[in-house]
Amino acid sequence: MARRKSNASRRAWGLAARQHGVVARRQLLALGFGEEAIEHRLAKGRLHRISPGVYAVGWPGMTRERRWMAAILACGEGAVLSHRSAATLWGVDRKRDDRIDVSVRRRCEHRRAGLRVRSRPSLPESDVAKHMGIPVTTPARTLLDLATELDLPDLERAVNDADKQDLIGPDDLREDLERFAGEPGVQSLRTLLDRDTFRLSDSDLERLFRPIAAAAGLPPPETKVWVNGFEVDFFWPDLGLVVETDGLRYHRTAAAQTKDHLRDQVHTAAGLATLRFTYRQVKYEPAHVKRILTPTAQRLKRPLPDLPGLEHR
Repeated sequence: MARRKSNASRRAWGLAARQHGVVARRQLLALGFGEEAIEHRLAKGRLHRISPGVYAVGWPGMTRERRWMAAILACGEGAVLSHRSAATLWGVDRKRDDRIDVSVRRRCEHRRAGLRVRSRPSLPESDVAKHMGIPVTTPARTLLDLATELDLPDLERAVNDADKQDLIGPDDLREDLERFAGEPGVQSLRTLLDRDTFRLSDSDLERLFRPIAAAAGLPPPETKVWVNGFEVDFFWPDLGLVVETDGLRYHRTAAAQTKDHLRDQVHTAAGLATLRFTYRQVKYEPAHVKRILTPTAQRLKRPLPDLPGLEHR
């Protein structure tokens, strides 16, 4: 019996370690601990009560991950981190929210202080993952949930962050929208992705950038022309200036970024000045774009030297 309890103890503490040092009473009971053994460990300070039936193991301090794991365990079987809390765990929500979002894949009516608990019995297993050892909705499902709560700029930022971190790209997310058809949030995401991948990557992004360039003192540029073997977004041949504006759909993979660096290097070697702005800077930080363009335009408004390496068509 002592040997069985010793093995159970090791398994329980191993489980708790994997779960950020948090364990549920039901887990300890399932591993062979009796009520007296649990109470003994509470009295000796080896367990610390977080909430009814949920304990911290070894030390009482609460990290963010411990709070998340404790909330999931408190909500019972089928509970996962979701919505804003899931977005924070994935690194795609920058606004702090002290309340913890938990979705439970069964019918329930949990009421706990500091938690937002949603009963979601229809949430499929395919929309659940583990990240840092914590059960959480997948990036696609998390973004769909965010679409029901965030305004468009914040949702767009989350989609961009998910793309930059290689969690899920716009194309894959658009495919998932077909699977999510009819659910809340789908239309907001579809509108966002359609706008970014089709309009803002070309004509709308150009429309946004042109008045900023004009305000900086630049003449109308040539657009979508080939320079040194690369198609560029904006080109001022009399000034020797190339400006690239990176939309959401493009410039995100390692290969694409390598190509961006290569084209910038080729333009620089040919004697051109090259600037690159993100779509977000063009749309939401036009004053910054202007502050960069204005002195650049003033510096370049002088007779352009012969550029033997320049190819332009």
